[in-house]
Amino acid sequence: MSDKPALRAEAARLMAVFEAAGAQAVDADLLLPAETLLDLYGEDIRARAYVTHDPDRGEMMLRPDFTVPVVQMHMAGGADPARYTYMGEVFRTQPAGSGRPSEYLQVGYEVFDRADPTRADAEVFALFAQALAPYRLRAVTGDIGLLMAAIDTLGTTEARKSALRRHIWRPRRFRALLDRYTGRAPVPPARKALIAAAARTDALVLVAEAGPEIGLRGAQEVVARIAALVADAEAPPIPAAEAEVLGVILSLKASLPDAYEQLCDVCVDLPALAPAVDRFAARMEALEAAGVDIGQLPFEASFGRTTMEYYDGFVFGFVAEGRPDLPPVATGGRYDAMTRILGAGRAIPAVGGVIRPGLLARVGAGASS
Repeated sequence: MSDKPALRAEAARLMAVFEAAGAQAVDADLLLPAETLLDLYGEDIRARAYVTHDPDRGEMMLRPDFTVPVVQMHMAGGADPARYTYMGEVFRTQPAGSGRPSEYLQVGYEVFDRADPTRADAEVFALFAQALAPYRLRAVTGDIGLLMAAIDTLGTTEARKSALRRHIWRPRRFRALLDRYTGRAPVPPARKALIAAAARTDALVLVAEAGPEIGLRGAQEVVARIAALVADAEAPPIPAAEAEVLGVILSLKASLPDAYEQLCDVCVDLPALAPAVDRFAARMEALEAAGVDIGQLPFEASFGRTTMEYYDGFVFGFVAEGRPDLPPVATGGRYDAMTRILGAGRAIPAVGGVIRPGLLARVGAGASS
């Protein structure tokens, strides 16, 4: 059994660091409306959350994290700018036999500030580095926004770009799509047969001949899907050179300054990537101004692609050296798009992160990192 009083004492210490930086302590309900989370993440969230039904409120989920309810609270009438901190249990289902806890303590810090997003990125990262200084942890950074911008530079259809953006957090699915769009992977036989049939027969006739409707999709939705598949099959492949450059970006691992130099080289072939690289440079300057040794700070372009899907810009994590059995002790990043979704079109630049005191206890305090 974990020592809960000790974990809560460490959580309180972390919260005190965030409160000293101007954060307001807030809380969130244990039960959250499932509809909101499903709208944000799709049905995938069901596999990771505890779902129940309330007679009055409908389908509910045990709190899988704090960020969504904190964003909802802020968008409903929070000050601008605002800083929040919180601590409490979150709940995630785990694979049988994994030994991972399904309930654990989380401490977080969120910043909503329009003035200077890059400076806010640096503020949050530097504050986490300060709070975690007693532990032997390795920091790593990434940039989902850079990957999104790289996808936007591809010479292909908007539908294909949208699919790649949607699956950026699912690396295997992303690779499978890219291989198909570049022509490196064949079209699945069943899809190929359907496209050939659609070329000979009206799609509505195909749907009618397939038998009675089963499931949630109606005939018109199926017809629209067939039309999309036909259009995709007619689209030319993504040029090999563009896919190669995207692969270079995805595999980039270096210190921040070295990564910046390599990205500047990439901009020679992809000049449309320049605005994202300029933001990268501005963030480096802000991190340095916040006291971070950027020369020793790693950048991994694909970092953050397997975490929660709301991060859409700068991302970071703190991991325990020599403990591949442990997930990141702390993670965070920018999630501007979520504020627009939960704010019904209104948006505000936002960045934050969470720390797991239970993992800190397993790592143990030591010399400063």
